[in-house]
Amino acid sequence: MSNCWLDINTAVLRDNIQALQTAVSPATQIIFVVKSDAYGHGLVPMARVAWQAGVRWFGVAHIHEALALRAALPQADILIMGVIPADTAATAAQERFTPMVVNVAHGRALSAAARAEGHHLSAHLKIDTGMGRLGVGWEEAVETFRDLADEPGLAITGLASHFSTVEPEQPDTAMRQVDRFRQVCRTIESLHGKPLMKHISSSRAISFYADWDFDAIRPGICLYGYGATDPAMRFRTAPFLEWKCRVMQVKAVPAGYPVGYYGTHVTPAPTRMAILSAGYADGYHRALSNRGHVLIRGRRCRVIGRVSMNWISVDVGLDEPAEPGDEAVLIGRQGHAEIWAGELAKLCRTIPYEILVGIKQSAEPRYHDHPAPTTPSTAA
Repeated sequence: MSNCWLDINTAVLRDNIQALQTAVSPATQIIFVVKSDAYGHGLVPMARVAWQAGVRWFGVAHIHEALALRAALPQADILIMGVIPADTAATAAQERFTPMVVNVAHGRALSAAARAEGHHLSAHLKIDTGMGRLGVGWEEAVETFRDLADEPGLAITGLASHFSTVEPEQPDTAMRQVDRFRQVCRTIESLHGKPLMKHISSSRAISFYADWDFDAIRPGICLYGYGATDPAMRFRTAPFLEWKCRVMQVKAVPAGYPVGYYGTHVTPAPTRMAILSAGYADGYHRALSNRGHVLIRGRRCRVIGRVSMNWISVDVGLDEPAEPGDEAVLIGRQGHAEIWAGELAKLCRTIPYEILVGIKQSAEPRYHDHPAPTTPSTAA
């Protein structure tokens, strides 16, 4: 009996992809972002489902992710969004990966390394239009393209950027980035004499702005079911990763009973508490101590005391049923109740991404393909 496991419903991912495909132009490529083990959902299983649903491009952060993906999907187009070192350029070319080039020195190093092994590498130029992270500054992007245009081992086949902020109620920052990107793309394509693959939008921008789709979009968190639940958005998606564990013990305790390290919770009245087989070693945030809830037999049960390394204590009440071996849902749906990563993220003052990728790989993934629930999720 596994102490912790993941139930992942791939039918919902297919529905999410279909919702996005319906919203965007057929001419717009979907680059499904599957970095960091597909945000904790499983790199290869998620990519295979997406491939079957018609997705042909995938985005990863590092070359080891690209290699794992290539072994599973020999025909896929794979964009490496991080910075690959020069000593991997020949491998990237041989495996038909498309890396990002972040400046002239990086591009020349990749070109020389690829050419030395008899290869020619296709790459996209990463342009920093205001994110303040990877990429060549937008003011220098045209000159950078000129400098790399004649590199014998390298071909720039695409132009990319990334938003720092997308807030429809305060759109100025994002619009400045789009304007810069458009300007740079126009000039570079004029120099090049033919179109290049252009992409800037990730989940938040895709959800609101069709004009920013360009030739490709890079959805990540929205396809995993978060951040696209507002009916005002272009499409809606639902989460499909459920995180579960077991009730290991149930015991009656009196009023005035201190729970856990330092007794940060003292029972105000007689009750029963359940001890669950998960803790912060499994990725359940310690910040959820005395704040979070779990689901047992379709009821929300409050976390009491501090979350410890391997155990969580919850109040199940005096009169409601709960027994050792019961399934406890940390993230997901049970009966008519649900708790999703967005709720945990708010309590931890973080974002759903961190909650999802923080689930340790000791949680056994179990993939299944069930029809999606008829009631829409309220996940944020």
